[in-house]
Amino acid sequence: MIKFATIGTNWITQEFIRAASAVSELVLSAVYSRTEETAKDFAEKTGAPTFFTSLEELATSKEVDAVYIASPNALHAEQAIFLLQHGKHVLCEKPFASNTKEVQAMVEAAQQNGVVLMEALKTTLLPNFQAIRHHLPKIGKIRRYFASYCQYSSRYDAYREGIVLNAFHPSFSSGALMDLGIYCLYPLVVLFGKPQALKANSVMLASGVDGEGSIVIDYGEMDAVVMYSKIANSYVPAEIQGEEGSIVIDAIHTPTKVEIRYRDGRTEDITVPQDKHPMYYEAKEWAEVIQHGNQQSSINSHAHSLIVAEIMEEARKQTGIVFPADER
Repeated sequence: MIKFATIGTNWITQEFIRAASAVSELVLSAVYSRTEETAKDFAEKTGAPTFFTSLEELATSKEVDAVYIASPNALHAEQAIFLLQHGKHVLCEKPFASNTKEVQAMVEAAQQNGVVLMEALKTTLLPNFQAIRHHLPKIGKIRRYFASYCQYSSRYDAYREGIVLNAFHPSFSSGALMDLGIYCLYPLVVLFGKPQALKANSVMLASGVDGEGSIVIDYGEMDAVVMYSKIANSYVPAEIQGEEGSIVIDAIHTPTKVEIRYRDGRTEDITVPQDKHPMYYEAKEWAEVIQHGNQQSSINSHAHSLIVAEIMEEARKQTGIVFPADER
């Protein structure tokens, strides 16, 4: 059994714990929060046997083999590196870190200490994404990838009233690209690798982060267009366009309906059963990588995470998004 702890006490951590409870190799051993009251309450809510308010005590605990990190983006790298240096396996929520420098430092810490580091990007580990990869050759030469994730944030209502919460504050390395755009970019990189160039545009908010944006990405004989927003909704599906047909995906972040529309008018439903919690598959992958001693996932690999970080950093550079973490 892999005894894991969590960092972060928000809804996403609760969902991960719920998903991980169905993974036979994983057992929840502890939760962490900076304040005792919050840590104690979260432990009671999730059924964790114990809680920590000291990161050092968590890192040195013999009752913890691995840690799932779901703290604010700006804290990911520091916390992950500290835990990796103490021999803990780490599953870190997307985005991995604030910038490529931090991602590289995280990867080096994992490699130097012989432990697993994986980005918790659920899309690429879902059965329907695997179906997309398997059936991709059917649509011929790929010419375009299109993905959109635009979801009006509940925290934007507060922002409009003058209250800047974490989701719209640069000190937390937040914004539309970091929080939602990555869902469009990571599948792209897993499918097609590193691009040649990109052109980015953002709608900036007064707080210093992007409310929405888009990126056109050059792969030579194909291009990619991604759109993301935290200040408006979109309902259009994602699509991979080939010379012989297109794969239409209902939602790039959590695909549940996937079909091929061939140029000759035929359609083929390639959807596969996906009856478990969407986060189950990333938890299962993490557990299996740990047990097999592989140190990294072949899908959510270090290389893929680095390429995605490079794309996001270049997009931020072009659109003037700067985080305090970039200047450390």
